[in-house]
Amino acid sequence: MSVLEEVLESPQADVCSLDNYLSQPDHTMDARIATARKILGKTTIILGHHYQRDEVIRFADYTGDSYKLSKVAAQTDAKYLIFCGVHFMAESADVLGKGGQQVILPDLNAGCSMADMAEIGQVEDCWEQLERAGVAADVMPLTYMNSSAAIKAFCGERGGLVCTSSNAPGAFTWAFDRKEKILFLPDQHLGRNTAYAMGIGLDEMVVWDPWVIGGGVSPAKLKAAKVILWKGHCSVHQRFLPQHVDQVRANYPGIQVIVHPECRWEVCQKADATGSTEKLIEVIERAPEGAMFAVGTEIHLVNRMAKLFEGRKKIITLDDSGCLCTTMYRISPQHLAWALENLVEGNVVNRIKVDDDVKHWARVALDRMLEITV
Repeated sequence: MSVLEEVLESPQADVCSLDNYLSQPDHTMDARIATARKILGKTTIILGHHYQRDEVIRFADYTGDSYKLSKVAAQTDAKYLIFCGVHFMAESADVLGKGGQQVILPDLNAGCSMADMAEIGQVEDCWEQLERAGVAADVMPLTYMNSSAAIKAFCGERGGLVCTSSNAPGAFTWAFDRKEKILFLPDQHLGRNTAYAMGIGLDEMVVWDPWVIGGGVSPAKLKAAKVILWKGHCSVHQRFLPQHVDQVRANYPGIQVIVHPECRWEVCQKADATGSTEKLIEVIERAPEGAMFAVGTEIHLVNRMAKLFEGRKKIITLDDSGCLCTTMYRISPQHLAWALENLVEGNVVNRIKVDDDVKHWARVALDRMLEITV
């Protein structure tokens, strides 16, 4: 009798109750996850984001950033896509997925603080105020992948598109070929860093604060601005500070500082290189033996890379206090086992399903991204 069969035949077994799983230690889930995956076979794939904890990501069939994983999912014939990431990622997988595919988020509490900083009602209100200021006709709305499906749909319906951290420069070029201004959601730092690298001055950007009347920006400043940045940020990447760069250079002469473009402008200006999660990995992989890197991104990825290249390259976090994505961390081996064993029993739990009208325009915005020349 298999481990899973023993569990399911136990008098205490109740695969519908998550509480029964959360009371168990992490390591007790390993054999159960492996057995459930074997039973489900090709009907199910597990997607693991780079920032996911090691105890979960080791079971992933595919690893990567959110867009890469959504594209992988859409290209498979699996019926069930278990997304070990956060809510907006699961939404994107549902938007891009094939008919009949079902996306599962093991823990519905795994959200994204950045995505939550731009609510659709706030964005619609912002657009109305841009219309009143007489500038909306000149504005192209762009949203970062780290946003809700509703925000993606908002941009798609108004001629805009979605971008990733790697193709944001191409998205800005695409937008400026069509409009005079950009409204960039929801990460002000990625927007600022991208625009500045294109030669747009800081004085040509304004920050729209959804909690302040009129966004805290006068109509005159809106008319003068080339880029309107939404006041949002990544809670992980914003923790890196310029003094962290100074300190690590003092402690490790010759070290290279590489950071994600979601970091503050001041940090990116001090870094040797900036890039998406995939780009940071690529920089480390291509570096010669003996290279040293201080990496400004989520701690699980940094630690994973440090372990992978141990003895060949030195890889440390830019901030010794450790920058953890707490919402990503909420997905545990217990949540994964619970989702898998429910599937074995024919139960689909925590399905993420985007409404059809929202899905249509979100898909339009995502498809437009294919027009971008990076």
